[in-house]
Amino acid sequence: MDIRPVGFILGCLISALAAAMLVPLGASIVLDDGEWAPILSAMIASIFVGGTLILGLRPERVKIDRRQGFLLTSLTWTILPLFGALPLIWSDYDIGVVDGIFESVSGLTTTGSTVLVNLDTTDASLLLWRSMLQWLGGIGIVAMGIAILPFLKVGGMQVFRMESSDQSEKAVPRVRQLSAYLVSIYAALTVLCVLSYWLAGMSGFDAINHAMTTVSTGGYSTSDLSFGKYPEPLAQWLCILFMIGGAAPFGVYIYVLRGRRSAAIRNAQLRLMLLVLFGASMALAAYLAVRTDIPFATAFRLAAFNVTSVVTTTGYASEDYALWGAFAITAFFVLTFVGGCSVSTSGGFKMYRFVILIRVFRTAMRSIIRPHAVSVAAIDGRPINYEIVTAIAMFSIVYLATILGLGLALSLLGLDFITALSGAATAVANVGPGLGPTIGPAGNFSSLPDAAKLLLSLGMILGRLEIITMAVLIMPDFWRR
Repeated sequence: MDIRPVGFILGCLISALAAAMLVPLGASIVLDDGEWAPILSAMIASIFVGGTLILGLRPERVKIDRRQGFLLTSLTWTILPLFGALPLIWSDYDIGVVDGIFESVSGLTTTGSTVLVNLDTTDASLLLWRSMLQWLGGIGIVAMGIAILPFLKVGGMQVFRMESSDQSEKAVPRVRQLSAYLVSIYAALTVLCVLSYWLAGMSGFDAINHAMTTVSTGGYSTSDLSFGKYPEPLAQWLCILFMIGGAAPFGVYIYVLRGRRSAAIRNAQLRLMLLVLFGASMALAAYLAVRTDIPFATAFRLAAFNVTSVVTTTGYASEDYALWGAFAITAFFVLTFVGGCSVSTSGGFKMYRFVILIRVFRTAMRSIIRPHAVSVAAIDGRPINYEIVTAIAMFSIVYLATILGLGLALSLLGLDFITALSGAATAVANVGPGLGPTIGPAGNFSSLPDAAKLLLSLGMILGRLEIITMAVLIMPDFWRR
């Protein structure tokens, strides 16, 4: 396998990450927070490595096949976090190599788990870089979801292959047009979110940071209180709206911009996500209102915010919902596995897999009731074939096995049952907070042993890459000609 195109593209991505460091570098210089030197050092190191890969592995023609696509995708989400961690590791905050890698992996995979404490007094340039990692990771995930994963047939995502993402030679102009759409939509959502937060009472700095981590469904905050720092109903409802916006399929935005406005209404996974959000919010609101003296309207807002945060895998917390009782804790643990839509910034099992499984189950039931009738399962007008069902079944088994295996490994390191299992689930699902007093919505991951943080970092990468993308690399057949 020719690795030159892979190395060349990887070098370009590392160099692009280095260019992004100009923003926190400029902020550090303007604010005089003393972090400009480590950020500049990280940028120089990244440019050196990226430039070496570009110049040393420059191919005559940059075009990747399926095997190179698997390798490039896996290397991108494994290596880029190492360079993203450098400003944190070399900063005056001195968080250590393992903590820096964990924070960077969590950022770029838009998981949102954090090891940093005293965020309210942390240097602004470092907070800005954390938010940028999530924002860059979010657009990278959307691009990967449209341009790469469907063609690699990862977990059934080929059912959402768009006509404009065809990678043949004739499709080059359309691929560029698609990229322009994605960047424009993502940037527009971010700007709208910034303005909304600012008008809702946030400072300009907090509005920018929270907008980047909301639209990317990442969940990093500038405060240890997370979004609990902003208890105003308007700010929380706006956050709910933009979390849903980030978790919605970006293909729907493109179709709407092209004049196909009915696409949003007819999109099965978007409708299912909204149904799950409303149903879970209503159930938890009723439970909370009955169990406490909170008015139902307030209970619904609190439930809707935290349910949306978990389902969209954003990971914000308006308060410690672990104190709501056993039903709430169980509900949030179940919701951890759900996830947003395909080709969005969110993680998790994804709504489209649930839609396909529901449609296939319904068709099977009809066949049992009426064996002579012809019934075909379909989604968004496209028939669901056996290959897609097999891919989803395989992914479901691997997904669950990965969470259980990671949970067992964490328990071997001395973590209690709740911390180990919820930590594994939240890492693979890219949600952020787990359950329990240690890594729950009121805690963080700083007290975990380094080995646990490295295992969770691996879990976050596996979850973001849909697991199978990296699992293929360990197969001997992958490396044979």
